[in-house]
Amino acid sequence: MEKLLVLFGFLLCLTVVQAQPAPGGPALFDAGWRFYRGAAPGAERPEFDDAAWRPVALPHDWSIEDLPGTSSPFSPGAISQVSGGFTTGGTGWYRKTFTLPTGPPGQRVQLLFEGVYMNAEVWLNGQRLGSHPHGYTSFWYDVTDKLKADGAANVVAVQVRNEGLNSRWYSGSGIYRHVWLSTRAPVHVAPWGTYLTTPVVTATAAQVSATTTVQNETAQAAALTLMTRLLNSGGREVARTESKQTLGAGAKADIVQRLSVSAPERWSVERPSLYTAVTEVRQHGRLLDRVATPFGIRTISFDAQRGFQLNGQVLKLKGGCIHHDNGPLGARSYDRAEERKIELLKASGYNAIRCAHNPPAPALLAACDRLGMLVIDEAFDMWREAKNPYDYHLYFDQWWQRDVASMVRRDRNHPCVILWSIGNEIPERGKPVGVATARALGDYIRQLDPTRPITSAVNGLNPDKDPYFATLDVAGYNYAAGGDHHQAAIYAQDHARRPQRVLYGAESYPLEAFGSWMDVVDHPYVLGDFVWTAIDYLGEASIGWRGYWQDPNFYPWNLAFCGDFDICGWKRPQSYYRDALWLPNQVSVFVKPPTPSFPLNPAKQEWSKWEWHDVLADWTWPGQENQSLEVQVYSSCERVELLLNGTSLGSRPTSRATKYQASWAVPYQPGTLRAVGYNGAKQAGTAELRSVAAPTQLRLTPDRSTLRADGQDLSYVTVELLDGQGIRHPKATNPLRFELSGPGTIVGVGNANPLSTESYQRPARDAWQGRCLVVIKSGQEVGKIMLRVSAEGLPALPAAEVSIAAR
Repeated sequence: MEKLLVLFGFLLCLTVVQAQPAPGGPALFDAGWRFYRGAAPGAERPEFDDAAWRPVALPHDWSIEDLPGTSSPFSPGAISQVSGGFTTGGTGWYRKTFTLPTGPPGQRVQLLFEGVYMNAEVWLNGQRLGSHPHGYTSFWYDVTDKLKADGAANVVAVQVRNEGLNSRWYSGSGIYRHVWLSTRAPVHVAPWGTYLTTPVVTATAAQVSATTTVQNETAQAAALTLMTRLLNSGGREVARTESKQTLGAGAKADIVQRLSVSAPERWSVERPSLYTAVTEVRQHGRLLDRVATPFGIRTISFDAQRGFQLNGQVLKLKGGCIHHDNGPLGARSYDRAEERKIELLKASGYNAIRCAHNPPAPALLAACDRLGMLVIDEAFDMWREAKNPYDYHLYFDQWWQRDVASMVRRDRNHPCVILWSIGNEIPERGKPVGVATARALGDYIRQLDPTRPITSAVNGLNPDKDPYFATLDVAGYNYAAGGDHHQAAIYAQDHARRPQRVLYGAESYPLEAFGSWMDVVDHPYVLGDFVWTAIDYLGEASIGWRGYWQDPNFYPWNLAFCGDFDICGWKRPQSYYRDALWLPNQVSVFVKPPTPSFPLNPAKQEWSKWEWHDVLADWTWPGQENQSLEVQVYSSCERVELLLNGTSLGSRPTSRATKYQASWAVPYQPGTLRAVGYNGAKQAGTAELRSVAAPTQLRLTPDRSTLRADGQDLSYVTVELLDGQGIRHPKATNPLRFELSGPGTIVGVGNANPLSTESYQRPARDAWQGRCLVVIKSGQEVGKIMLRVSAEGLPALPAAEVSIAAR
């Protein structure tokens, strides 16, 4: 379906989880669980004794925890092997005992899981609610008829089975996203039952269409009033309408309303203005249900002549792929962890992400809405043909419609979402059966949401994929551009052959960043580029160094080591190069080490290009005096001058002709290496490296000094080893120990070393490149949280402390 697409966006972020409290509304159900790792026959029964089980709060991921009897989550014999970063899955059980709050008679109660990896089976009071194999889609049950009321104890039990090789990257294991318990009147808005679109948007007015699914779960007809109010970003009401409807006993109806907004604040990546639709269901004047739905007013369009347009303005997609894990936290999806990822990417020039290869956490999409980040929302990594023996192909035929509906209905009100992806590198993409499946998937999504185009990420880019691409609205090309070989011409060749095809780089190599981005700049029909990958991740171990699994001796490698950002959220050299491609007046300087940072892999293949050049931000090389070292500078300035200890080593142009890079061979001398960027005669940017002495002090830098005392909020504390001049020592690997006091806990530690098999949970970590990370989670009490860090075996290096307030 290669044609002009003009899609008028909307947005929302409905999902029961983000609705504001209504009479009885949704409540976070994360606290008070018990967990057991292993088989537990009979654990679904209410009378089962779980007193010896470990108390846990959700989100939870047992694969990031230390293996029993060890101080590491990693094992060379793990079933996951390279794919899962040598972590262990298996079977786990969760149980929670609770009482139902007293409420009006006839209330309906819904239990919603945002994500469980994988093969969840759920029981309530010994009665089976159902199963859910997909590890990334949200699901819910109406549990009203299985609950005990009047203060009696209820028991929910969840068995999770992450067994066998089922993922090509780290998946995590367990209930790793939030759980919610909602109580609603018997006449209420259905879960994910608010759908907002903006079919007409101009600078002076916008038409908002609100479709609300209302359910009457009583035995008699109900005469209802549905009121919808629109609030602007400041909370002021800007539109209101109401409808009368009589709903039969046990009936469900979609009620469509139209509203008009004058001088709308249009959502954009620069100004992500959000509205809120407040939907109220009343009967005889009495409020039965209320749902508050954030949404945005904006337009999107795609065509081969101008590319992607947001609110009528051409916008090139500066994109990156991300997996769902949160580094040292494993798969645990805390809202702040999801938000921080988007903040980091936004600050480095990204305006788009691709959720590879599954629907993301609701909190991530909410952060993208608030911060102005565009999203490709993706459903699957495989359909009927397997990539691993126990992956989703076992469930596709039975479950794909339910999982697609979960993704689209949950996410279709988010203004950040601009494309629905039906899959990544699907094995049957070049076969007639794959074409038929793609068409069925696309047609079904268009029934649920016709306002966004359908895409898919495709590799093996030969003309035999044309029938598959014809089922899509926008074509995602994996590894098609940027290189110095025949693939560099694929975009142009395909455009000449299919001039109305709209396409983008769904995955590209970091090593080919320049060519990939120039193809976006040069061709209007290329919407943008999404590097693999924006943030490093566990699993697919060492594709960014040793290659793609040609050598069997990968352990203890456990990180992919291919991200612009590492798993702690620190920029890697390739991210600074991308700054030079995307942002003005950028200057950064790096040094190629005299010996490789890690042993090389002789079996690495030429096509394995997920790495970056082996360069370091380091000018401390004792024993290398007067030896020539290669210095690389990345800059978007017109030219760069390099100085060593104040003496100029000459200047070099940094332009498209030089790929925004310059290099020098510099005889090493300790001191200061400084790069200065110029536009004309005007200095526009600088960067420097300084030689360091032995560490004499610790510096603790929290990204946030105040947390909400809600048991969920996070502060990421960077711990650095500094010399007497306050410079981080890039070679320091000192063992560090952490002590925490006050109403908080340490929920993760890390250092981004791809070979480290240290615990992510214990209050200790070796520094790597002179730093490590401590992630602190607030408790549910106010007070002062104090982190104390000391260096083992170095009494001359005084301990350091930092205070974080929980309010």
